[in-house]
Amino acid sequence: VLVQPINEIVDGAEATDIVVAGSLRREDGGMRRLLTSMAEVFVRGVELDWSAVLPTVPPGRVALPTYAFDHQHYWLAPAESATDAASLGQVGADHPLLGAVVALPQSDGLVFTSRLSVRSHPWLADHAVGGVVILPGSGLVELAVRAGDEAGCSVLDELVIEAPLVVPEHGGVRVQVAVSGPDANDTRTVDVYSLRDGGTGEWTRHATGVLSATPESVAAHDFTAWPPPGAAAVDVAGFYTDLAERGYAYGPAFQGLRAVWRRGEGAEAEVFAEVALPDAQRKDATRFGLHPALLDAALQAATVGGAEEPGQPVLAFAWNGLVLHAAGATALRVRLTPAGQDALTVEAADEAGGLVLTMDSLVSRPVSAEQLGAAAGESRDSLFRVEWTELSAAHGEPSPHWAPVGAAHDVTALAEGATVPPVAVLDAVGGHDLDASLAVSSRVLRVLQTWLAAPALEESRLVVRTCGAVPAGGDHMVTDPAAAAVWGLVRSAQAEHPDRIVLLDLDPACETGADTVLDSVLGAVLASGEPQLALRSTTLSVPRLVRATAGPSDSPASFSSEGTVLVSGAGTLGAVVARHLVTGHGVRSLVLASRQGPAGDGVADLVDELTEQGAEVSVVACDVSDRTQVAALLDDHRLSGVVHTAGVFDDGLIDALTPEQLARVFAPKVDAVRHLDELTRGRALDTFVVFSSVAGVVGGGGQGNYAAANAFLDAAMADRRAAGLPGLSLAWGMWERSGGMAARLSAVDHARAGRGGVQEMSWAEGLDLFDVALRMDESLLVPMKLDLAALRADVAAGGSLPPVLRGLVKVRRQQARAAAATADNTLPSRLAGLAADEQEALLLDLVRGQVAAVLGHADPEAVRADTAFQDTGFDSLTSVELRNRLREQTGLKLPATLVFDYPTPLVLARYLRAELVPAGAAPAGTTGGDVDEAQLRQALASVPLARLREAGLIDTLTKLAALGEPGLAGGAVDMVEAAAEEPSIAELGVDDLVQMALGEDPASGI
Repeated sequence: VLVQPINEIVDGAEATDIVVAGSLRREDGGMRRLLTSMAEVFVRGVELDWSAVLPTVPPGRVALPTYAFDHQHYWLAPAESATDAASLGQVGADHPLLGAVVALPQSDGLVFTSRLSVRSHPWLADHAVGGVVILPGSGLVELAVRAGDEAGCSVLDELVIEAPLVVPEHGGVRVQVAVSGPDANDTRTVDVYSLRDGGTGEWTRHATGVLSATPESVAAHDFTAWPPPGAAAVDVAGFYTDLAERGYAYGPAFQGLRAVWRRGEGAEAEVFAEVALPDAQRKDATRFGLHPALLDAALQAATVGGAEEPGQPVLAFAWNGLVLHAAGATALRVRLTPAGQDALTVEAADEAGGLVLTMDSLVSRPVSAEQLGAAAGESRDSLFRVEWTELSAAHGEPSPHWAPVGAAHDVTALAEGATVPPVAVLDAVGGHDLDASLAVSSRVLRVLQTWLAAPALEESRLVVRTCGAVPAGGDHMVTDPAAAAVWGLVRSAQAEHPDRIVLLDLDPACETGADTVLDSVLGAVLASGEPQLALRSTTLSVPRLVRATAGPSDSPASFSSEGTVLVSGAGTLGAVVARHLVTGHGVRSLVLASRQGPAGDGVADLVDELTEQGAEVSVVACDVSDRTQVAALLDDHRLSGVVHTAGVFDDGLIDALTPEQLARVFAPKVDAVRHLDELTRGRALDTFVVFSSVAGVVGGGGQGNYAAANAFLDAAMADRRAAGLPGLSLAWGMWERSGGMAARLSAVDHARAGRGGVQEMSWAEGLDLFDVALRMDESLLVPMKLDLAALRADVAAGGSLPPVLRGLVKVRRQQARAAAATADNTLPSRLAGLAADEQEALLLDLVRGQVAAVLGHADPEAVRADTAFQDTGFDSLTSVELRNRLREQTGLKLPATLVFDYPTPLVLARYLRAELVPAGAAPAGTTGGDVDEAQLRQALASVPLARLREAGLIDTLTKLAALGEPGLAGGAVDMVEAAAEEPSIAELGVDDLVQMALGEDPASGI
C-alpha cells in the first residue's frame, strides 16, 4: 500500500538515485516476494548482507563473460493448428482427476479423458492394498459424480466395481469416463475405462453405473449434536497399524480417521466418525466434489474394532443411491448404519452439520491376492504373451521358382551354378529322438553359414520350412518341439542378416504334399515382407508380442506346502527362486539340484537360511542333462513341482558358431528339460515351470544357440499343456546385473538392450511377475520390462525393429522414406549436390552418429574420426549391428566384416562414398576433365587392397607406377608390352581409372 504513494513523492523530487521496493504485494507475499524485492534493491547498488538472509547458501562468485552481451530475441511464433484440443471440441474438465471432456454427436453423450500416475497424483501412492497401488473406490465414485454433473445428473443411482484400477509404479494409465445419452427415463449409463501408457490392446472397464437427474428427498440425520449422544468412543490409536496387518498399506493422505463412536450392539450398531484431510490435501479439496481420500477415510470407520482377519482385505463393490449435496469438504462427520449383509448406509456432514453426502447402500466384497496380482500384472506393462495374428496376405501372388537344399553342399552347388534361383527351401524336421533338436539345429546351422557366406546368393532368399514347430493354431499344439529350436536359431540369424531368410511353419494337419502347399503360398509369403510366418489351413499368421491381460485361470498353478519342489540350478537365480518359494509360497520341502551340489558357492549359507525359515532342504549333486542321474533323483524324492532355472552362455555370431557351442548350451536347457518332462509325466505334479529367455522369442544377434535352446523350452511347455499337464515357460528379459547370467553382460551389451527398450528388472519385480504368471492359463509368458518410447526412438534413429514387436510399436518409417524419396532427398541424391569434401563430411557424420548409437554415446562428437573401431569397444556383435544400421541408412549391401575392413570412421565414410557416388560422376563444381589430383589419390587410398586384387588391378597399377620411376625407365617398354592384352591405362581418363579401381568395366559405361 505504501509503495505507490512513496513513488509519487519520489517522482516529484529532484533526486534520481532513490529506490523504492515493497516487502509485499497484493496476492504475492511471503519469503519469495521479500527476497525478490531485496534483489531489486541490491542490483540498484544497495549493500546487503546476504549471509544473514540466506545463511545456508555458501557465498561465492560467478564468473561473467568479459565481452559485451549481445541480446537477440527468439520468440516462438505459434502456428495455427486445427488439431489442438480446443479446436477438436475438447474443453477442460476442471478437475484434478480428469483432463478434458468432449461431447459426442447424435447421442448427447460425453467422454472424459485423463491420465493418472503416482508422479502426477502422488497421493494415490498412499493407497495400496495387498502391495498394489489402486485407485480407491471413492476415486471411481468421484469420476462418475463429476461426469454426472457435466451431464446434468446429480444422482449416482448405481456404480458397480468390476476390476481394480491399478496405478503403475512406473509410467501412468490413461483413463476414460464415458457417459451415454439419456434414455426414455432420463437416466444415463456411466463407465470408467483404463489403458496403460503405450498400450495397444483393449481398454479395461473398471466400473459401470447409472446416473439420474433428480434426487429423492431424504430425512437426514441431525449432525449438529456432536459427539453423538449415547455413543461410546472407540480407541483408534493403533488403527492403521492393524490395517497394515490386514493388507492395507495406507500412507498419510489416507490416514484421515480422527475419532470413532459406536451406538448399539452387534450387527445393528451405528458407527459415527470424524475424518479430516491432511494439510497436504486440503489445498486441492475445493477442486473435488468430495476428495477420494476423505470419503475413503469415512468408510474406514466401519472396520474399526471389526472381526476382519489379517490377509483378507475388503474393497467396495457396489455404490447405490449416492447424492453429493455439497462440494469441497475438508472434514466430515460420518454416520454408518447397517443395510443388510456386507452393506452400509452412509451419511456425512461438514463440521457445521451441513449435509454433504448421502448413500442408500455400500456393498463390500473380499478381494483375493490372485485378483490383485492379476490386476497388478496388467498394470506393469511387463508381462507379455505371443499371439499369432492373421495376416492379410496378398493372395494370388505368383510363386517364384525355388530350389530345394538339404545340406551345406547343396548351397555350394547353387552358388556355383550357372543360374542362381531367387528362392531356396530348406526342410527342418526334428523328429522325436533324444538328440533330435541338436541334430536338426546343427544341420540348419551349417546350411545358414554356407548360405550367408556365398556372395552369389546375396539377392536370393532362403526359406526354412518346418511343420508343427510353433503353436500357431487354435489348439496351440506343437507337434515337433525339436524343430522349434530351429526357429530360435534362425531368428538370431535374421537379426544379424535382415532380409536374407524366411521362416515358414506348415500346418501339421494338412494332408496335401508340402511342396504343393508351398507352391500355393510362397508368392504371398514373400510379398508380405514378414520374416516369420505360419500356415494353418489356408491362413497365414505372424507372431506378435501382446500384453498378457487375461485374468487368472480357473485352476491357477500353485506350490503345495505338503509336497516337494525341485529347483534345478542352484546359481544366483535358482537361489532367489528357492527363497521365494519358501517365504512367498509356503513351500516346506525343497530339493536343490546342481552339478556341484553342496560344494556350490553360497549353497551352505542358502540351506541354513531356508532351514531357519522352517523349510527342509536337500542339496543334490545332479547333472540334469544326464538322464540316468535325473531318474535317480526322481526315485529318491516325491515331487509336487519343478522349477528349472539352469542355463549357460556360449555366445557367437551365426557365421562363427560351432556345433560344440550348440551342444554346450543345449545340455542344461534342451536335454535337461526333456529328461524332466518325460520322466515326470507319470507323476501328479502341481507345477512345472522352466526359465526360458526372450532371445528365443524375439531373436538376438550373437545368441543363436541360446535362442535355439530356449525356443525348444517354450515349445516343450506348449506340448505339455496340450497333453493336459502343467507347463509354463517364462521367457525372461534382462535381470538386474548384480548376479546371475546378467552379471556377464558388458556396458555395451546393456546399452544395446536399453536402445532396444529392454530395461533391467529387479529381483523383486521379477518375482512379482513370476507370481502373476503362475496364475495365468498360458504355456508361454514373457516377463520383460520394455520401454516402448526408447524402442521407438531407436527405430527412428536407424535401429531395426524385431518383427515380433511390430504389434507394440507403430512406426511410419517406410512411409516417411517413400515421401523422402519422392522429394529427391535420398542419400545418393543429397551426395550428388555436394563437393567431394562435403560428401565425405556428410558420410562421416552419418557413420559417427551410428557408431555413437551402437556404443551408447549420447553425443556423436565422442566418436573420433581417426580412432580404430577395435580401440573403442567394438566386438563382432556390435560390428554386425553397425553394419545393419548403416545398411538401413544407405541401402547398400555391406559385409559383416565392415569395421575390420575399414577400421576407422573416416576410412569407412570414404568407402561408403565410393559405393554411393557413381563412378565417373563429377562432384558439384567439377567436370570429368578437371579432377584434382589430390581427390584422385584420396579415392584410390580409400579402396582396400583386397578390392584392387579382386578387380585384377594390382599388377596393372604396379606397372603404371613403375613407368614413372627413373630407375625403371629401361624396362618400361618391356612392362608395357607384357601388359599389352590388358586395357591401356595410358589411354584411360581419370574417371575410367576410378571405375577400374572400383571393379567396374570402363567400356560398359555403367
